This record gives sequence, C-alpha cells and structure tokens, in this order.
Amino acid sequence: MALLFNDFASWEKHCQSTGEPLYVPVLGYEIEQKGRSEDEIWEGLARAYDVMRDAVKTGLSQDMTSRSGMVNNGAKKVAAAPVTVLSPEFQLLISRALGAKEVNSCMGRVVAAPTAGASGILPGVLTTLQDQHGLDDRKIHEGLLVAAGIALIIEQNASLAGAVGGCQAETGSAAAMGAGAIVYCLGGNVEQTFAAVAITIQCMLGLICDPVAGLVEVPCIVRNASAAAIAFSSAQIAIAGVNPVIPVDQCVMALGEVGQSMETKYKETALGGLANTPKGREIEKMVLVQDVEILPDEEDV
Repeated sequence: MALLFNDFASWEKHCQSTGEPLYVPVLGYEIEQKGRSEDEIWEGLARAYDVMRDAVKTGLSQDMTSRSGMVNNGAKKVAAAPVTVLSPEFQLLISRALGAKEVNSCMGRVVAAPTAGASGILPGVLTTLQDQHGLDDRKIHEGLLVAAGIALIIEQNASLAGAVGGCQAETGSAAAMGAGAIVYCLGGNVEQTFAAVAITIQCMLGLICDPVAGLVEVPCIVRNASAAAIAFSSAQIAIAGVNPVIPVDQCVMALGEVGQSMETKYKETALGGLANTPKGREIEKMVLVQDVEILPDEEDV
C-alpha cells in the first residue's frame, strides 16, 4: 500500500485501475501505517478539523498579540477593514488564514498540517470552502486525506520543512495540499486535482524562509494568507481544465532541486532576506533583550 505514495503517477494509476476515489488509498495507508481501525482514522480527522475550526474562531475573536509585538490582531483588522479591495468571500478567506496562524504564533492550539509555520492555510481554505459550497464534514474529512496524500509525496521527493527547502517547501506544500483538497471536494477528477497541486507549486517555487528574529511571525503569517489565496486560484484554474504543462511529479522534483540549491541563509536561519534587514535586526535585538530579562536571577535558581 505504501508504494502508492512514491509519486502522483502511481497514485493516479491505482485509482484509475480500481475506480477508488483519491482518498481511499490514503485511508488504507493510514490504517496500515498507524495500526488503527478505519473508525479511529475518521475520528482523528474529525478532531483535527475541529481544532482547525477552533483556531479560525479564536483568531477572529480573541486577543492575538504576541510577546514580540509583531503579531497584533491582524486577522480581526482584515475582517473589519472599512476599505475593501476583495470580495466578501475572499476577505473572509484571508482573515481566517491569518487568524489561525496568529493562534499558532501566540502559542495557541493548532494542527501542524503540514507544519506549524503553515498552520493557517488549510484551516482558512477548508472552512471557507465548506461555507461557500455547503459541504458536509465528511467531504472535508475526505479532502484532508487527499491533502495528507499530497504531503506524503512531497515529503518523499522534496521537503515540507522551511529549514530544508525554504518557505516554498512549507507554505508552498500547504497551499498545494489545500488546492488539491478543494478540487477533490468539488468533484474534480484526479487529473484536475493533481493539476491544482502542480499549478500551486509553480506559483510558490523559490520562496525563501526568512523569519524575522527567528520567530515564525513575520513574514510567515501574511504568507499563510497569500498561500491560501494561491490555493484557491490554482484550484479554479485546474478545475476549469487548464493544463499546467509541467507534470505534477516534475513540479515536485523542481521543488526539491530548488530547495537543495537554496543558500542556507534562506532556510529558516534568520540570516538572510527580511530577517537581515535593519528593522529585522532591530527586532531581533529587542527580542533577545526580552528573553534575557525573563531569565530567573541566579539567586532564585
């Protein structure tokens, strides 16, 4: 069963030969690898999605201010902005992705899918998709399995970690997972679902990981929002039947190649990019001072 997840081509071939929906072999993989029953897998998916929804709700209703001060209720500001440049649905998508990621940056409870640094993308995407199309929870849970299968293949052939492949590997993979889940949940075929993954990777390719002060706050949070938007746009392009030209497995190969070629300073080290700007270094010093100030005195140890 695990061999299905070496690449997208074998996953597609399996579903074509068996007639199974995309999520079924992923479910079988989970049962085989985790040693759990099918009911336990569905229950786990339900819990995970509940946490995602709670993160969205928390991010849009509670105080989201981080100790560094870089996070300051951005999601609520976007949701309530008096001047709008987006449709109401698009604005909601952005605010939800921001909110869920702010919960992570403020030490709240999230689902790291595929990572904590990208934990706002799937919640924003899936809750908005469900509201827009009136989908039941079961369909969203199936979409989560499809997203998990996408992540498994990317992980094996490239990376899901910013420290290994830059932000393209982290928010890029999460966006690809979201795009594939959207197309699947809306009845797209296997070719369209994988086209959405390919298009998303093409859009995210080359994005560096440069967290200011080493904190997963700036620019990570806004990238969750932009990645959610790219997931929706890629899904729309794919489900309309647009050919990504470069096959999805070759897009993943390119993701891995770019990640390997990327300089270390652009891989979550806070040595380059936005982290290395004058303002970024100023914030880094401030955070360092705060960390020193909260250490206990030697007499208290």
